[in-house]
Amino acid sequence: MKSSLSIIKIGGNVIGNESELAKFLSLFSELDGLKILVHGGGNLATQIFKRMGVASQMIGGRRVTDKAGLEVITMVYAGLANKNIVAKLQANGCNAIGMSGADGNAIQAHKRPVKDIDYGFAGDVDGVDANLLSRLLGSGLTPVFCAMTHDGKGQLLNTNADTIASELAIGLSGMYETTLYYCFEKNGVLRNIWDERSVIEHIDPEIYQELLNQGTIADGMLPKMTNCFHALKNGVAKVCIGNTIMLAQNENPYTTLTL
Repeated sequence: MKSSLSIIKIGGNVIGNESELAKFLSLFSELDGLKILVHGGGNLATQIFKRMGVASQMIGGRRVTDKAGLEVITMVYAGLANKNIVAKLQANGCNAIGMSGADGNAIQAHKRPVKDIDYGFAGDVDGVDANLLSRLLGSGLTPVFCAMTHDGKGQLLNTNADTIASELAIGLSGMYETTLYYCFEKNGVLRNIWDERSVIEHIDPEIYQELLNQGTIADGMLPKMTNCFHALKNGVAKVCIGNTIMLAQNENPYTTLTL
């Protein structure tokens, strides 16, 4: 029987809020079993861009990453955000190790080809080294991944954190019973975006299509849901979407996706 593994992606709105981050990291540290944390840091990066006077362009909610932008993102994601989280997890008794895709060649990627839009140094994931991660987990370490990968030729790449979490869950699903959690500021996928109580507690492909047809799922939730079903179709046991409280496994509603 496979051991259970939780892969949790935390949203940038939580990372930028000290009190919310502290609550999340406490819950994460108390979560039983093997686990991996994935984080972005887009809101924090935007603040640093402004402070440094570096121009930043967003298209469709995704950052265009030029050379100057990549330098800032590397400092924020792999440095400030990652090490702050790792230090706080150590304070919570969780023996975390900060990582990017380049560390240990854990996540291989390629620069996104230019189609309609040139996203610059943006990465699309090719694969993960499940054996490396299994060895780290087996030694009692908890990997904490920032949203950066590399192309194997010395080039770092800004990579969507939702995608990294999904690909890690898929890559490790052959070894573990993986559950993927997307933690953000909402209680889950909402039927009415203005009503936090309108959580849709279960979504399968049929229900998902109905929600798409109704326009209930749109905008920024679309790429997240694409990652969710991509993971489910490639070996991940279950995907959950909600706020950080869902990690406590209490009675608060959140969204669970299955095939």
